[in-house]
Amino acid sequence: MLDIQLLRTQLDHVAARLATRGLQLDTAAFQALEDERKQLQTRTQELQARRNALSKQIGMLKGKGEDASGVMAEVAQLGDELKACEQALPTLLERMNAFLATLPNLPQEDVPVGADESGNVEVRRWGTPGTYDFEVRDHVDLGAPLGLDFETGARLSGSRFAFLRGPVARLHRALAQFMLDTHTREHGYTECYTPYIVNGSALYGTGQLPKFKEDLFWVLRGGDEEGLEQYLIPTAEITLTNSVREEVLALEALPIRLTAHSPCFRSEAGSGGRDVRGMIRQHQFDKVEMVQIVEPAKSNEALEQMVGHAEAILQKLELPYRVITLCTGDMGFGAAKTYDLEVWLPAQNTYREISSCSNCESFQARRMQARFKNAQGKNELVHTLNGSGLAVGRTLVAVLENHQQADGSIVIPKALVPYMGGVERIEAPL
Repeated sequence: MLDIQLLRTQLDHVAARLATRGLQLDTAAFQALEDERKQLQTRTQELQARRNALSKQIGMLKGKGEDASGVMAEVAQLGDELKACEQALPTLLERMNAFLATLPNLPQEDVPVGADESGNVEVRRWGTPGTYDFEVRDHVDLGAPLGLDFETGARLSGSRFAFLRGPVARLHRALAQFMLDTHTREHGYTECYTPYIVNGSALYGTGQLPKFKEDLFWVLRGGDEEGLEQYLIPTAEITLTNSVREEVLALEALPIRLTAHSPCFRSEAGSGGRDVRGMIRQHQFDKVEMVQIVEPAKSNEALEQMVGHAEAILQKLELPYRVITLCTGDMGFGAAKTYDLEVWLPAQNTYREISSCSNCESFQARRMQARFKNAQGKNELVHTLNGSGLAVGRTLVAVLENHQQADGSIVIPKALVPYMGGVERIEAPL
């Protein structure tokens, strides 16, 4: 959530920055709410001051033995109006918070301005896409003999679900374990296991609610709390980031680096039928998530570091990729700056997103009230960052396609061999 003081003091600046994201801020609506707040608070203060003055007058009159009934009647009348004002203020503040809750984060000044993904800027590339002296197959055709089964997934759950068995299931598990070990042993993250079902407050804290409810899978819990709405997590970012919700952290506790392997559940309500073939866009997929909680002055440095951590996984797996800076119109709701990592997929002859790393600055922390004691001993909002390290299913796709052989077998990257029990190549069972 944006700092309301920023809107109060720099409304035109906020409107201009949000316009680069394609959002036209209704400044008149905000100003009307702000004027109403000022009037209400001013009237409340006037009433309180008048009541206090009259209360003193009543005391003086009674002390002199004089009649104070007229003044007491006025105090009672003021009390009724004051009570009405005091009741109206929280309702007005809720309306203001609801207005703020729909606004995305402000992009940092160095973020390229653009309307959509065509405005993204390539930063660097690593690796050279392979050349093949045979017809390249995509992961669906390669994976089917290895145990990648979309028909069973569809029969069990519907479209955009996969059932993995045998060699491909083992490879999927190995990838997740390899990512976790790399992040915990080499990059300084603490491994976590978190709930897969969360309440609405958690999703509000990281910015998925209220704006993106239709992208979520939600359930109603019965029993003693019948009607309680809960949600399947779309990413472990929600649980990891909310682990510091409503806390005041010691300065010495920062930075906090957390990682978790979890399933992710997304309805893909706004996908428009894209990527219906294969594992690129599923309703359920696995991801190893990275989250950092840091001091504000160090968040941009932490973002670059987090991108490097995701890159290390791709490099160890010998997968060509490129790093992209997202433009203002292509960033996520809570991000102030985002880098995407796109891995090369030979069958598509293009790069596809496999990780997104974002600095959310204080946007999520303000919604969660996640703070720390700064060097001056004052409470200050932390900065939060999140990134995929990596999406396991898409990494599986990339390994299958980039390391395919003419006979349909898959050469296992050297770094992954120990996680495959020494197996250096997988092929269809006899």
